[in-house]
Amino acid sequence: MDNRGAERWVWLGFVLVVIAVVAAGLWSLHRRDAAAAAPPVIGAVPDFQLVERSGAPLSRADLAGTPWVADFIFTRCSGTCPTLSTRMAALQRALRQRGLAARLVSFSVDPTHDTPEVLRDYGRRFAADETQWLFVTGEREALHRLIGEGFRLSVAERSPEQAGDGGELITHSDRFVLVDRQLRIRGYYHGSDADDVARLRRDAAALRAERSS
Repeated sequence: MDNRGAERWVWLGFVLVVIAVVAAGLWSLHRRDAAAAAPPVIGAVPDFQLVERSGAPLSRADLAGTPWVADFIFTRCSGTCPTLSTRMAALQRALRQRGLAARLVSFSVDPTHDTPEVLRDYGRRFAADETQWLFVTGEREALHRLIGEGFRLSVAERSPEQAGDGGELITHSDRFVLVDRQLRIRGYYHGSDADDVARLRRDAAALRAERSS
């Protein structure tokens, strides 16, 4: 082999080494980006004993094994709640279209009024799938404690006099909360913000790739 032939082989080997190094680096970045796509663990949902609109009891353990999204509404609400439920209905459709196994759970902040029967009627207004989208009621103290201490969100009642300004009798957060299959809180999203709900969909998809530990 002459010198020129040897030089060509040296350059070919060099090029192949560079390609291999670049490919390894890109794969490493891809894996790191994929891992970073899943939202961080923020906290854990505490145990609770409540009632679903079907009348069946619902506990924390019943929601384990599948990611889910929580929101907080009440059926007499004329302000943000219809918007939140409309967003949840759209989220239900989007999850189906993407084939994502996730549940939706709407907790009533007005459980004294929102009996299972009332919640059933409310769910029908938004074409809520009874197997995928749950509506939860129960004892007022238990629900408000779960929302405040468990989900770390605000809820407060106002007297009729205080609500005379045209506001709602109950004030509460508009946040959607993403919970993973291990019942850990992974994100908060403004349910009235379309871009934030789109981010929720992406994060829910990222959770699908996670393995249970």
